[in-house]
Amino acid sequence: MHTLEQAQAPNPGESLAEYVRRLRLGLGINQKELAAKAGVHLQSIGKMERGKTTTLNHKTKNGLACALGVPAEYFDAVCRGIAVEATAALKFCPDCWVPGTAPDPLWMHLRAKYCFACAAELRSHCSKCNEPIISLKHRFCPYCGRSYKSKQLTNTDS
Repeated sequence: MHTLEQAQAPNPGESLAEYVRRLRLGLGINQKELAAKAGVHLQSIGKMERGKTTTLNHKTKNGLACALGVPAEYFDAVCRGIAVEATAALKFCPDCWVPGTAPDPLWMHLRAKYCFACAAELRSHCSKCNEPIISLKHRFCPYCGRSYKSKQLTNTDS
């Protein structure tokens, strides 16, 4: 799992253009498919891969992170030209995380163990089968089908 994460992290000195192209080709998708998944214009992806774009707004960064299956902090790092701090695993708050979105960068910090917003313990493994969570593109564990989200309280659970 750690090698998969290292392969998705930006390489030292890698430009935004090179990083986006490498991840896109690694997934075997074309620019049009990436644009659709990320919710951005096809022209924006083209400009990015030609090196005409060096910074990303919040919406584009989060859309690309979700579409390419990497934390949004990776795009922050590659745009700034700084190294990404290594994390042992993908971590998220089972209470605050919104399915289909990238995890908050504060959750991904190497020393983070609890959510900064609600104090829930961060999760990096499936609560049922204990398999490591390698992507938050989907809301369910691919091994056992358990939802990654904590059970939502209903009016009768009080």
